Amino acid sequence: MPVGTAGTVKGITTPQLAETGARMVLANTYHLHLQPGEDVVAEAGGLHRFMAWDGPLLTDSGGFQVFSLGDINRIDDTGVVFRSPRDGSRITLTPERSMAIQMALGADVAMAFDQCPPYPASEGDVAAACRRTHAWLERCVAVHDRPDQALFGIVQGGCVPALRAESARVVAGFDLPGIAVGGVSVGEPAEAMHQVVRQVGPLLPDDRPHYLMGVGSLREMAIAVAQGFDLFDCVLPTRLGRHGTALVGGERWNLRNARFRHDHAPLDGSCRCLACRQHTRAYLHHLIRAGEMVGRTLLSLHNLTTLLRFTEAMGQAIREGCFSEDFAPWEPGSQAAHTW
Repeated sequence: MPVGTAGTVKGITTPQLAETGARMVLANTYHLHLQPGEDVVAEAGGLHRFMAWDGPLLTDSGGFQVFSLGDINRIDDTGVVFRSPRDGSRITLTPERSMAIQMALGADVAMAFDQCPPYPASEGDVAAACRRTHAWLERCVAVHDRPDQALFGIVQGGCVPALRAESARVVAGFDLPGIAVGGVSVGEPAEAMHQVVRQVGPLLPDDRPHYLMGVGSLREMAIAVAQGFDLFDCVLPTRLGRHGTALVGGERWNLRNARFRHDHAPLDGSCRCLACRQHTRAYLHHLIRAGEMVGRTLLSLHNLTTLLRFTEAMGQAIREGCFSEDFAPWEPGSQAAHTW
């Protein structure tokens, strides 16, 4: 799911986003509450109409900002109090308030309000965050009453196997339409993330979507899909694009590099995106070096398309019985190369 924090994927129009093959977009409850406000979005007929996106939408709960904005918030069992980064005003988010905002925004999927502990954290602090996350989930379920919006619960537990197992049991017990795993990709080593994914994936109910939050690198997605995960979100493709980096054949290419100055080949000859169909590496190098905004947009479009092609290829490989967590369809001899 491309990340459309404020109702837009950075630097990309809605028609361009649709052309990448994106089927579902994530938006941010906390930031949309700050600007323009959920009342404005509701007046427009909901987030779909407001941002002119007719596909599925998911809104996070604001729980990640409890982690990422830890220096401007205060947490207790009631909820979280933020100081607005805009004007310093007091903003209170509780499970009930998060649900009210998300129901007003009107996305297809709303996420339960949770506490994502930082890495590293003591086992005691992680246990406290789990306890709070479970209590907040119960409060979210009690007030969420929009029938056309699915509510997903979130498994926490840091890198503590016993806490992860307990959280998976508790959250699955609410029997919600989908279940997410949070608290990964928050600074822990990659192998620690892989251990969490391999442990928790098999513990989740297999008859509903599994969402791994904040993960969008190719290797990590393949490992997670092998453990039964279905949904992912990450700012990586557009962030890399804005910094002049393209995802090509499993590698990251810095288009500022002088080696592209006279390279008149397409960025990736196998790719269907606008950048690869119409432009060369030399031209993209020129745009990035010249600081032209369109260069960042083109690379962002390419990176999004690459991640979405990768997910399509994984699906095809699963159907053909040739998928594994080492999936790399661009490699010579790969069984999935024809889909890539």
